Amino acid sequence: MNTEMFTNNRPFVLSIAGFDPSVGAGLMADIKTFENLKCYGLAVNTANTIQNDEKFEACHWTSEAIILQQLELLLESFPVEVVKIGIVENHQVLNNLIDRLFEKNSSIRIIWDPVLKSSSGFTFQEVQEFQKKLKSILERIFLITPNLDELNMFYPESTMEEAIRKISSKTNLYLKGGHRSEAIGLDELFTTEGESLSFKPGRTDCTEKHGSGCVLSSAVAAHLALGNSLPEAARKAKDYIEKVLASNKTLLGYHNV
Repeated sequence: MNTEMFTNNRPFVLSIAGFDPSVGAGLMADIKTFENLKCYGLAVNTANTIQNDEKFEACHWTSEAIILQQLELLLESFPVEVVKIGIVENHQVLNNLIDRLFEKNSSIRIIWDPVLKSSSGFTFQEVQEFQKKLKSILERIFLITPNLDELNMFYPESTMEEAIRKISSKTNLYLKGGHRSEAIGLDELFTTEGESLSFKPGRTDCTEKHGSGCVLSSAVAAHLALGNSLPEAARKAKDYIEKVLASNKTLLGYHNV
């Protein structure tokens, strides 16, 4: 396959995530984000879910062997520099994915959106297992994009400031602010170089959306693939997610209005 005709104009970005039939979250939402930001999106499916924008009933995990087969064939054909990872069955699958990605491209940048629980309350993983392996995961990825609840799940005995320091000593951290009790919507970026940036809400007409965390992390991935620095990619991703949040009053946002 001649991929040059794509890469001359649009970079490839890979989403490794679950399938959401409502297309508000997961790999379908990632692909919509990539496409709207002028990237070519590729996808590896980690799970088939039974859900809509309000209810989550079941998650049927894709076997690790099939996930790796999907990944192998895509990486043989397409030059991928940025990858976004969403839900995975456990830390072992995540680590094996990271191993395979680095085998193919030692400079690949991995963004992990650690979706541990759905907005409707469904728990995807055993959090304690991720806590034990978190250090080795963080040291090998480029960026993690948790919300406050996920940050607290990883470091339940630490203050928010302590958790931020622990993570940003190993990888870059984009802390999503949608779950704040105060200053709701204030996002923060903490880099491994010690830089700290705040992204305040830019508009007042935003409403809650199913899959907003997926869209935010995939927007960061797209802007990185387009050549932006991490702070600039984070700022542009914040602008993008706010447009989606303000696109209508339902739980399913529009990507192009």
